[in-house]
Amino acid sequence: MSRSIVRQSKFRHVFGQAGKTEQGYDDIRVSKVTWDSSFCAVNPKFLAVIVESSGGGAFLVLPLSKMGRLDKNHPLVTGHTGPVLDIDWCPHNDNILASCSEDTTAMVWQIPDQMGTRPISEPIVVLEGHSKRVGIVTWHPTARNILLTAGSDNLIIIWNVGTGEALISMDDHPDLIYNVSWNRNGSLFCTTCKDRRLRVCDPRKREVVATSFEEPIALLELDTSNGVLLPYYDPDTNMVYLCGKGDSSIRYFEITEEPPYVHYLSTFSSKEPQRGMGFMPKRGVDVSKCEIARLYKLHDKKCEPIAMTVPRKSDLFQDDLYPDTAGSDPALEPEEWLEGRDEDPILQSLRDGYVPPKSRELKVAKKNVLDSRPTTRRSMSSCDGSANLPLVERLLEEVQNLKATVLSQEKRICDMENKLSKYTNGTA
Repeated sequence: MSRSIVRQSKFRHVFGQAGKTEQGYDDIRVSKVTWDSSFCAVNPKFLAVIVESSGGGAFLVLPLSKMGRLDKNHPLVTGHTGPVLDIDWCPHNDNILASCSEDTTAMVWQIPDQMGTRPISEPIVVLEGHSKRVGIVTWHPTARNILLTAGSDNLIIIWNVGTGEALISMDDHPDLIYNVSWNRNGSLFCTTCKDRRLRVCDPRKREVVATSFEEPIALLELDTSNGVLLPYYDPDTNMVYLCGKGDSSIRYFEITEEPPYVHYLSTFSSKEPQRGMGFMPKRGVDVSKCEIARLYKLHDKKCEPIAMTVPRKSDLFQDDLYPDTAGSDPALEPEEWLEGRDEDPILQSLRDGYVPPKSRELKVAKKNVLDSRPTTRRSMSSCDGSANLPLVERLLEEVQNLKATVLSQEKRICDMENKLSKYTNGTA
Protein backbone atom coordinates (compact mmCIF):
# COMPACT_ATOMS: atom_id res chain seq x y z
CA MET A 1 0.00 0.00 0.00
CA SER A 2 1.44 3.36 -0.98
CA ARG A 3 1.61 6.13 1.54
CA SER A 4 2.18 9.78 0.71
CA ILE A 5 5.17 11.38 2.40
CA VAL A 6 4.57 14.78 3.95
CA ARG A 7 7.54 17.13 3.83
CA GLN A 8 8.74 18.13 7.28
CA SER A 9 8.99 21.89 7.87
CA LYS A 10 8.39 24.12 10.88
CA PHE A 11 6.84 26.71 8.54
CA ARG A 12 4.16 24.46 7.01
CA HIS A 13 1.45 25.96 9.22
CA VAL A 14 2.41 29.64 9.09
CA PHE A 15 -0.76 31.74 8.95
CA GLY A 16 -1.44 35.40 8.23
CA GLN A 17 -3.69 37.55 10.37
CA ALA A 18 -4.70 41.15 9.78
CA GLY A 19 -4.50 43.53 12.72
CA LYS A 20 -7.62 44.76 14.45
CA THR A 21 -9.22 47.98 13.23
CA GLU A 22 -7.65 50.02 16.03
CA GLN A 23 -4.21 48.64 15.12
CA GLY A 24 -4.32 50.10 11.62
CA TYR A 25 -3.60 53.58 10.25
CA ASP A 26 -6.62 55.35 8.77
CA ASP A 27 -7.29 58.42 6.59
CA ILE A 28 -4.04 58.13 4.62
CA ARG A 29 -4.32 59.47 1.06
CA VAL A 30 -2.06 56.95 -0.68
CA SER A 31 -0.41 58.29 -3.83
CA LYS A 32 -2.13 57.58 -7.14
CA VAL A 33 0.99 58.13 -9.23
CA THR A 34 1.55 55.47 -11.89
CA TRP A 35 4.72 53.72 -10.77
CA ASP A 36 5.55 50.16 -9.76
CA SER A 37 7.24 50.71 -6.40
CA SER A 38 5.81 49.57 -3.06
CA PHE A 39 4.82 53.14 -1.91
CA CYS A 40 5.53 52.04 1.68
CA ALA A 41 8.57 51.54 3.89
CA VAL A 42 8.67 50.44 7.52
CA ASN A 43 11.22 49.87 10.28
CA PRO A 44 10.96 49.17 14.04
CA LYS A 45 10.30 52.89 14.70
CA PHE A 46 8.36 54.36 11.80
CA LEU A 47 5.90 53.75 9.00
CA ALA A 48 6.41 55.83 5.84
CA VAL A 49 3.85 56.08 3.01
CA ILE A 50 3.98 58.04 -0.26
CA VAL A 51 0.85 60.21 -0.32
CA GLU A 52 -1.09 62.54 -2.60
CA SER A 53 0.19 66.11 -2.42
CA SER A 54 -0.45 69.31 -4.32
CA GLY A 55 2.44 71.44 -5.52
CA GLY A 56 5.10 68.72 -5.48
CA GLY A 57 5.81 65.36 -3.92
CA ALA A 58 5.41 64.30 -0.31
CA PHE A 59 5.33 61.32 1.97
CA LEU A 60 3.95 60.68 5.42
CA VAL A 61 5.97 59.38 8.37
CA LEU A 62 4.18 57.99 11.42
CA PRO A 63 5.59 56.46 14.61
CA LEU A 64 4.48 52.82 14.67
CA SER A 65 2.68 53.48 17.94
CA LYS A 66 0.51 56.24 16.40
CA MET A 67 -2.31 53.97 15.26
CA GLY A 68 -5.89 54.87 14.45
CA ARG A 69 -7.20 57.86 12.52
CA LEU A 70 -4.57 60.22 11.14
CA ASP A 71 -4.50 63.68 12.69
CA LYS A 72 -5.32 66.20 9.94
CA ASN A 73 -2.52 68.43 11.23
CA HIS A 74 0.12 65.71 11.11
CA PRO A 75 3.08 67.12 9.13
CA LEU A 76 4.27 65.69 5.81
CA VAL A 77 7.82 65.37 4.55
CA THR A 78 8.01 67.71 1.57
CA GLY A 79 10.85 69.06 -0.54
CA HIS A 80 10.57 67.28 -3.88
CA THR A 81 9.10 69.39 -6.67
CA GLY A 82 7.62 66.34 -8.42
CA PRO A 83 5.79 63.21 -7.24
CA VAL A 84 7.78 60.92 -4.94
CA LEU A 85 8.28 57.50 -6.55
CA ASP A 86 10.21 55.42 -4.01
CA ILE A 87 11.32 55.52 -0.37
CA ASP A 88 13.68 53.34 1.68
CA TRP A 89 14.74 53.36 5.35
CA CYS A 90 18.44 53.14 6.12
CA PRO A 91 19.22 49.69 7.60
CA HIS A 92 21.81 51.22 9.95
CA ASN A 93 19.87 54.19 11.31
CA ASP A 94 16.14 53.99 11.98
CA ASN A 95 15.78 57.79 11.69
CA ILE A 96 17.29 58.12 8.20
CA LEU A 97 15.14 57.71 5.08
CA ALA A 98 15.95 58.17 1.38
CA SER A 99 13.43 59.26 -1.26
CA CYS A 100 13.48 59.81 -5.01
CA SER A 101 11.19 61.65 -7.38
CA GLU A 102 10.12 62.66 -10.84
CA ASP A 103 12.08 65.89 -10.23
CA THR A 104 15.28 63.87 -11.10
CA THR A 105 16.70 64.04 -7.57
CA ALA A 106 17.11 61.77 -4.58
CA MET A 107 17.03 63.17 -1.06
CA VAL A 108 18.07 61.89 2.35
CA TRP A 109 16.06 62.89 5.40
CA GLN A 110 16.63 62.91 9.16
CA ILE A 111 13.32 61.99 10.82
CA PRO A 112 13.10 63.13 14.47
CA ASP A 113 11.65 60.83 17.12
CA GLN A 114 9.11 63.57 17.88
CA MET A 115 7.60 64.81 14.62
CA GLY A 116 6.18 68.14 15.86
CA THR A 117 3.56 70.02 13.82
CA ARG A 118 5.53 71.66 11.01
CA PRO A 119 6.32 69.92 7.71
CA ILE A 120 9.84 68.63 7.22
CA SER A 121 11.06 70.39 4.09
CA GLU A 122 14.87 70.47 4.42
CA PRO A 123 16.69 67.23 3.53
CA ILE A 124 20.13 66.67 4.96
CA VAL A 125 21.48 66.04 1.47
CA VAL A 126 20.19 66.37 -2.12
CA LEU A 127 21.69 63.97 -4.67
CA GLU A 128 21.70 65.35 -8.22
CA GLY A 129 23.14 63.32 -11.06
CA HIS A 130 20.26 61.91 -13.08
CA SER A 131 18.84 63.64 -16.15
CA LYS A 132 15.38 62.04 -15.91
CA ARG A 133 13.09 60.92 -13.10
CA VAL A 134 14.60 58.73 -10.39
CA GLY A 135 12.40 55.71 -9.66
CA ILE A 136 14.52 53.45 -7.44
CA VAL A 137 16.42 54.11 -4.24
CA THR A 138 17.98 51.35 -2.11
CA TRP A 139 20.59 51.30 0.67
CA HIS A 140 23.65 49.07 0.78
CA PRO A 141 22.99 46.25 3.28
CA THR A 142 26.30 46.37 5.19
CA ALA A 143 28.28 49.55 4.35
CA ARG A 144 27.54 52.83 6.10
CA ASN A 145 26.06 55.70 4.02
CA ILE A 146 26.16 53.89 0.65
CA LEU A 147 23.01 54.50 -1.41
CA LEU A 148 22.05 53.35 -4.92
CA THR A 149 19.70 55.24 -7.22
CA ALA A 150 18.36 54.26 -10.65
CA GLY A 151 16.57 56.57 -13.06
CA SER A 152 14.63 56.64 -16.29
CA ASP A 153 17.86 57.78 -17.95
CA ASN A 154 18.87 54.08 -17.59
CA LEU A 155 21.68 55.19 -15.28
CA ILE A 156 22.64 53.66 -11.92
CA ILE A 157 24.56 55.87 -9.51
CA ILE A 158 26.02 54.81 -6.16
CA TRP A 159 26.49 57.62 -3.65
CA ASN A 160 28.25 58.27 -0.39
CA VAL A 161 25.53 60.28 1.34
CA GLY A 162 27.99 61.24 4.08
CA THR A 163 29.81 63.42 1.57
CA GLY A 164 27.07 63.91 -1.03
CA GLU A 165 29.31 62.63 -3.82
CA ALA A 166 28.68 60.12 -6.59
CA LEU A 167 31.14 57.23 -6.23
CA ILE A 168 30.15 54.96 -9.11
CA SER A 169 28.09 55.42 -12.26
CA MET A 170 26.91 52.59 -14.54
CA ASP A 171 25.12 52.94 -17.91
CA ASP A 172 24.92 49.26 -18.93
CA HIS A 173 21.14 49.12 -19.32
CA PRO A 174 19.63 49.90 -22.75
CA ASP A 175 16.11 50.43 -21.39
CA LEU A 176 14.13 51.31 -18.26
CA ILE A 177 15.34 49.63 -15.06
CA TYR A 178 12.44 48.03 -13.20
CA ASN A 179 14.11 46.95 -9.98
CA VAL A 180 17.47 46.68 -8.19
CA SER A 181 18.35 44.35 -5.33
CA TRP A 182 21.65 43.95 -3.43
CA ASN A 183 22.96 40.55 -2.38
CA ARG A 184 23.46 39.83 1.33
CA ASN A 185 26.94 41.35 1.69
CA GLY A 186 26.53 44.07 -0.92
CA SER A 187 29.28 42.83 -3.24
CA LEU A 188 26.85 42.51 -6.17
CA PHE A 189 23.39 43.63 -7.14
CA CYS A 190 20.91 42.31 -9.68
CA THR A 191 18.53 44.29 -11.87
CA THR A 192 15.46 43.66 -13.95
CA CYS A 193 14.96 45.73 -17.08
CA LYS A 194 12.33 46.49 -19.70
CA ASP A 195 14.41 44.51 -22.22
CA ARG A 196 13.36 41.36 -20.26
CA ARG A 197 16.89 40.60 -19.09
CA LEU A 198 18.09 39.92 -15.57
CA ARG A 199 21.58 41.28 -14.93
CA VAL A 200 24.04 40.66 -12.11
CA CYS A 201 26.34 43.65 -11.69
CA ASP A 202 29.63 44.19 -9.87
CA PRO A 203 29.50 47.92 -9.05
CA ARG A 204 33.14 48.33 -8.06
CA LYS A 205 34.30 46.79 -11.34
CA ARG A 206 31.59 48.79 -13.10
CA GLU A 207 30.55 45.81 -15.17
CA VAL A 208 27.74 43.32 -15.72
CA VAL A 209 29.08 39.91 -14.67
CA ALA A 210 26.13 37.76 -15.78
CA THR A 211 23.08 38.18 -18.07
CA SER A 212 22.18 34.83 -19.44
CA PHE A 213 21.09 31.94 -17.28
CA GLU A 214 20.20 28.32 -17.93
CA GLU A 215 16.73 26.90 -17.37
CA PRO A 216 15.11 28.04 -14.07
CA ILE A 217 15.42 25.54 -11.22
CA ALA A 218 11.72 26.05 -10.49
CA LEU A 219 8.82 27.53 -12.45
CA LEU A 220 5.42 28.15 -10.88
CA GLU A 221 2.39 29.68 -12.58
CA LEU A 222 0.52 31.80 -10.05
CA ASP A 223 -2.44 33.25 -11.97
CA THR A 224 -3.32 35.19 -15.10
CA SER A 225 -3.18 38.65 -13.52
CA ASN A 226 -0.94 41.25 -15.14
CA GLY A 227 -0.32 43.14 -11.88
CA VAL A 228 3.20 43.83 -10.66
CA LEU A 229 4.53 41.35 -8.09
CA LEU A 230 6.31 42.72 -5.02
CA PRO A 231 8.57 39.93 -3.68
CA TYR A 232 10.00 39.95 -0.14
CA TYR A 233 12.64 37.40 0.88
CA ASP A 234 13.42 36.52 4.49
CA PRO A 235 16.95 35.01 4.67
CA ASP A 236 16.41 33.85 8.27
CA THR A 237 13.55 31.51 7.35
CA ASN A 238 14.25 31.10 3.61
CA MET A 239 10.71 32.21 2.88
CA VAL A 240 9.44 34.35 0.02
CA TYR A 241 6.29 36.47 0.21
CA LEU A 242 4.71 37.49 -3.11
CA CYS A 243 2.33 40.45 -3.03
CA GLY A 244 0.63 41.49 -6.26
CA LYS A 245 -0.32 45.14 -6.73
CA GLY A 246 -4.02 45.26 -7.41
CA ASP A 247 -4.33 41.75 -5.99
CA SER A 248 -5.95 40.92 -2.64
CA SER A 249 -3.72 38.02 -1.64
CA ILE A 250 -0.22 37.32 -0.32
CA ARG A 251 1.29 33.98 -1.33
CA TYR A 252 4.23 32.62 0.58
CA PHE A 253 6.75 29.89 -0.19
CA GLU A 254 9.70 28.14 1.43
CA ILE A 255 12.98 27.80 -0.47
CA THR A 256 15.14 24.69 0.06
CA GLU A 257 18.40 23.41 -1.40
CA GLU A 258 16.83 20.13 -2.53
CA PRO A 259 14.41 19.62 -5.43
CA PRO A 260 11.83 20.89 -6.13
CA TYR A 261 13.46 23.90 -4.37
CA VAL A 262 10.30 26.06 -4.09
CA HIS A 263 7.51 24.82 -1.81
CA TYR A 264 4.14 26.54 -1.70
CA LEU A 265 2.98 27.06 1.89
CA SER A 266 -0.26 29.04 1.88
CA THR A 267 -2.07 32.22 0.83
CA PHE A 268 -3.35 35.07 2.94
CA SER A 269 -6.43 36.59 1.30
CA SER A 270 -8.58 39.58 2.07
CA LYS A 271 -11.41 41.43 0.34
CA GLU A 272 -9.71 44.65 -0.73
CA PRO A 273 -6.84 44.92 -3.26
CA GLN A 274 -3.46 46.23 -2.15
CA ARG A 275 -2.04 49.49 -3.51
CA GLY A 276 1.39 48.80 -2.07
CA MET A 277 3.20 46.93 0.69
CA GLY A 278 5.83 47.40 3.37
CA PHE A 279 7.98 44.64 4.92
CA MET A 280 9.23 44.93 8.50
CA PRO A 281 12.90 44.02 9.13
CA LYS A 282 13.17 40.93 11.32
CA ARG A 283 14.37 42.95 14.32
CA GLY A 284 10.94 44.60 14.42
CA VAL A 285 8.75 41.50 14.77
CA ASP A 286 7.11 40.35 18.03
CA VAL A 287 9.05 37.25 19.13
CA SER A 288 6.76 36.71 22.14
CA LYS A 289 3.94 35.82 19.72
CA CYS A 290 6.06 33.67 17.36
CA GLU A 291 5.63 36.31 14.66
CA ILE A 292 8.16 35.61 11.91
CA ALA A 293 7.17 38.43 9.52
CA ARG A 294 4.94 41.48 9.39
CA LEU A 295 3.71 43.19 6.26
CA TYR A 296 1.94 46.54 5.96
CA LYS A 297 -0.77 46.52 3.31
CA LEU A 298 -1.77 49.81 1.69
CA HIS A 299 -5.43 50.32 0.81
CA ASP A 300 -6.79 53.45 -0.88
CA LYS A 301 -7.04 55.36 2.39
CA LYS A 302 -5.48 53.22 5.10
CA CYS A 303 -2.58 50.94 6.03
CA GLU A 304 -3.19 47.54 7.60
CA PRO A 305 -0.56 45.43 9.42
CA ILE A 306 -0.58 41.69 8.65
CA ALA A 307 1.28 39.35 11.01
CA MET A 308 2.71 36.02 9.80
CA THR A 309 2.83 33.64 12.75
CA VAL A 310 4.02 30.10 13.47
CA PRO A 311 1.53 28.40 15.83
CA ARG A 312 3.33 27.35 19.01
CA LYS A 313 1.93 26.56 22.47
CA SER A 314 4.99 27.53 24.49
CA ASP A 315 5.54 31.12 25.64
CA LEU A 316 9.32 30.62 25.72
CA PHE A 317 11.68 32.10 23.12
CA GLN A 318 11.76 29.81 20.08
CA ASP A 319 15.42 29.45 19.10
CA ASP A 320 14.65 27.51 15.93
CA LEU A 321 12.42 30.31 14.60
CA TYR A 322 14.78 33.16 15.38
CA PRO A 323 18.43 32.65 14.43
CA ASP A 324 20.61 35.71 14.96
CA THR A 325 19.51 38.30 12.43
CA ALA A 326 20.99 41.36 10.70
CA GLY A 327 21.33 44.17 13.25
CA SER A 328 21.50 47.93 12.82
CA ASP A 329 25.30 48.30 13.02
CA PRO A 330 27.15 48.72 9.70
CA ALA A 331 29.92 46.22 9.03
CA LEU A 332 31.94 48.54 6.76
CA GLU A 333 32.80 52.18 6.25
CA PRO A 334 32.21 53.61 2.75
CA GLU A 335 35.93 53.78 1.98
CA GLU A 336 36.45 50.13 2.93
CA TRP A 337 33.67 48.95 0.64
CA LEU A 338 34.88 51.12 -2.23
CA GLU A 339 38.38 49.63 -1.86
CA GLY A 340 36.99 46.14 -2.41
CA ARG A 341 36.27 44.78 1.06
CA ASP A 342 33.09 42.75 1.72
CA GLU A 343 31.48 41.79 5.01
CA ASP A 344 28.26 39.99 5.91
CA PRO A 345 25.80 41.86 8.15
CA ILE A 346 26.62 42.08 11.84
CA LEU A 347 24.15 39.77 13.55
CA GLN A 348 22.24 40.21 16.77
CA SER A 349 20.06 37.97 18.93
CA LEU A 350 16.34 38.58 19.29
CA ARG A 351 16.06 36.59 22.53
CA ASP A 352 15.41 39.73 24.58
CA GLY A 353 13.55 41.51 21.79
CA TYR A 354 14.80 44.62 19.99
CA VAL A 355 14.75 48.11 21.42
CA PRO A 356 15.35 50.81 18.77
CA PRO A 357 18.13 53.21 19.78
CA LYS A 358 17.56 56.93 20.16
CA SER A 359 17.88 59.18 17.13
CA ARG A 360 21.41 59.47 15.74
CA GLU A 361 22.22 62.43 13.53
CA LEU A 362 23.72 61.83 10.10
CA LYS A 363 26.46 64.39 9.51
CA VAL A 364 27.14 65.32 5.90
CA ALA A 365 30.53 66.76 4.94
CA LYS A 366 30.24 67.88 1.32
CA LYS A 367 33.30 66.98 -0.74
CA ASN A 368 34.51 68.79 -3.83
CA VAL A 369 35.17 66.32 -6.64
CA LEU A 370 38.24 68.35 -7.59
CA ASP A 371 39.83 67.38 -4.27
CA SER A 372 40.41 63.88 -5.63
CA ARG A 373 42.74 65.12 -8.38
CA PRO A 374 46.34 63.94 -7.93
CA THR A 375 48.69 66.77 -7.02
CA THR A 376 51.63 65.37 -8.96
CA ARG A 377 51.91 63.59 -12.28
CA ARG A 378 54.52 61.05 -13.23
CA SER A 379 55.13 59.77 -16.73
CA MET A 380 53.78 56.29 -17.36
CA SER A 381 57.14 55.14 -18.72
CA SER A 382 58.94 55.85 -15.45
CA CYS A 383 56.63 53.60 -13.39
CA ASP A 384 56.10 49.89 -13.34
CA GLY A 385 52.61 48.39 -13.61
CA SER A 386 52.05 48.01 -9.85
CA ALA A 387 52.93 51.65 -9.22
CA ASN A 388 50.55 52.80 -11.95
CA LEU A 389 47.55 50.96 -10.49
CA PRO A 390 46.61 53.46 -7.72
CA LEU A 391 46.93 56.36 -10.16
CA VAL A 392 44.73 54.61 -12.73
CA GLU A 393 42.11 53.86 -10.08
CA ARG A 394 42.10 57.49 -8.95
CA LEU A 395 41.74 58.70 -12.52
CA LEU A 396 38.87 56.27 -13.16
CA GLU A 397 37.15 57.45 -10.00
CA GLU A 398 37.66 61.08 -11.03
CA VAL A 399 36.19 60.39 -14.47
CA GLN A 400 33.08 58.83 -12.91
CA ASN A 401 32.65 61.73 -10.49
CA LEU A 402 33.03 64.31 -13.25
CA LYS A 403 30.58 62.35 -15.42
CA ALA A 404 27.94 62.53 -12.69
CA THR A 405 28.63 66.25 -12.25
CA VAL A 406 28.27 66.88 -15.99
CA LEU A 407 24.93 65.04 -16.05
CA SER A 408 23.72 67.20 -13.18
CA GLN A 409 24.78 70.40 -14.96
CA GLU A 410 23.16 69.28 -18.21
CA LYS A 411 19.87 68.91 -16.33
CA ARG A 412 20.16 72.42 -14.92
CA ILE A 413 20.96 73.84 -18.36
CA CYS A 414 17.93 72.04 -19.84
CA ASP A 415 15.66 73.44 -17.10
CA MET A 416 16.99 76.97 -17.62
CA GLU A 417 16.53 76.72 -21.40
CA ASN A 418 12.91 75.59 -20.90
CA LYS A 419 12.23 78.55 -18.62
CA LEU A 420 13.90 80.92 -21.08
CA SER A 421 11.78 79.49 -23.90
CA LYS A 422 8.59 80.12 -21.93
CA TYR A 423 9.54 83.76 -21.32
CA THR A 424 10.51 84.22 -24.99
CA ASN A 425 7.20 82.79 -26.19
CA GLY A 426 5.25 84.77 -23.63
CA THR A 427 3.78 81.65 -21.99
CA ALA A 428 5.38 82.13 -18.60
